[in-house]
Amino acid sequence: MFYPEKGSVNFQKELEKLILKLEHQGKIPTLLLHSCCAPCSSYVIEYLSQYFHLAVFYYNPNISEREEYEKRVEEQKRLIREFPVKYKVDFLEGIYDNENYNKIILGLEDCKEGGERCFVCYDMRLRETAKVAKEGGFDYFTTTLSISPLKNSAKLNEIGYHLGIEYGIEYLLSDFKKKEGYKRSIELSKEYDLYRQNYCGCIFSKNQSIESE
Repeated sequence: MFYPEKGSVNFQKELEKLILKLEHQGKIPTLLLHSCCAPCSSYVIEYLSQYFHLAVFYYNPNISEREEYEKRVEEQKRLIREFPVKYKVDFLEGIYDNENYNKIILGLEDCKEGGERCFVCYDMRLRETAKVAKEGGFDYFTTTLSISPLKNSAKLNEIGYHLGIEYGIEYLLSDFKKKEGYKRSIELSKEYDLYRQNYCGCIFSKNQSIESE
C-alpha cells in the first residue's frame, strides 16, 4: 500500500495510476464504497463502477433524526436500482445508532464545522467500513465523502490509509471532487430528481445551515 508524503499528494492521480494498473492486469477488484447520501454517491458510482465490482455501504449514524436517515436510505436504494452501470452494484446498510455517535463526539460539540469533531466522525464511519470490507473479503474500501468541497480530502485519505493498515485491507486513495466530480454529482442529482439536503446530517451541520439561511 502506497501513501505519498503529506503535502505532495494528488489523490486523483494516484487513483488513476491504480486503475491503469488494474486494467493492464485485466483485474476487476471488489470495492466497498461508504456512501454519505445518494447525491454524493451518484458520480462516484458512475465513475468507479467502470473498474470495480461495487457494494455501496450506507453507514451514517451521525444523522440526527431517524426520519431524515430513512429518507436518505431509501433514496440511496432508488438510485442504485435506477442507475445504469457496467457491473451490478450491491447495497449494504449499517446500523443506525445516533446515540453512539453522540457518545463518540462527546466534548467536541462546540468544534467548528470541518474541524476535529468532523475528523472523529470520518474515523467512525471509515472504521466501520474497513471492518465490514475485511469481513466481506473485499479488495478495497473507500468513501464518497471527498466529493464534497466542504470535506477535507487529505484528512479522509490519511484516516482511510491508516485504517487500511490496521484492518489489513487497502484503502482506495481518492478525491472525487476532482475532474468536476462535484459538478457531475449535481447534474446527476437533477437528472434522477434525488432528495438533496444542504447539510451533512448531524445536528451541528443542520443548525449551521439554518443559521446561514
